[in-house]
Amino acid sequence: MKHHKHILAALAAASLLLSGCAAATGSVGQANTVALPSSSPSASTPAAAEPGHTGGHNHGSTPSPAAAQAQGPSEAALMVCGDQPMDRLTSILKLETKPHTVNNWADSTFTCTYHLTEGALEISVQEATDQASARTYFDAMQALAKDAKPIQGLANLGFPAYETADGSAVFQKDTFVLHVDASGLPATMGPNNITRNALAYQLSTTILACWVEHH
Repeated sequence: MKHHKHILAALAAASLLLSGCAAATGSVGQANTVALPSSSPSASTPAAAEPGHTGGHNHGSTPSPAAAQAQGPSEAALMVCGDQPMDRLTSILKLETKPHTVNNWADSTFTCTYHLTEGALEISVQEATDQASARTYFDAMQALAKDAKPIQGLANLGFPAYETADGSAVFQKDTFVLHVDASGLPATMGPNNITRNALAYQLSTTILACWVEHH
């Protein structure tokens, strides 16, 4: 993917800060129809709420991994299955109907899978107990990824980020590691023949814009 396309997408993502962002509600681990709660907590407080809960921040001590797992994903993580990425995906590919989604919460990772006619698009968020742990997880992912290439300059929006040749984009922000995996899709899609790398990047910036707004 060419660098100027990254920059254009980054600028487009910045405009999303003017609009509201919210998490999807529903039963984690089941197919969901996306709905919006009235508000969301900061993305910097992982595992702060149950799915669909609209409460505030967790002011106690940092929960243990087991406790965080039991509490469920934060509402910031749930945003990957929310209206903003869904609408963005539908708009980019000019879809007539919104794709079916299934989500799951396991090992402190919330995953939302969008089932498209051409294949599955998977967006996941690893929630770490602190920022240093998130960066360690991100670095390990990048080291293990095949053909990983750093996303640099304006295109990374100021966050550690990389992409892979097969259609993945990975960003680390605060205690979150966002992974948009379009490797299960064709090399190009939609009436504008967008590449899966460009699709993964644009969905990443949409989600990051929501997180920045709620920081």
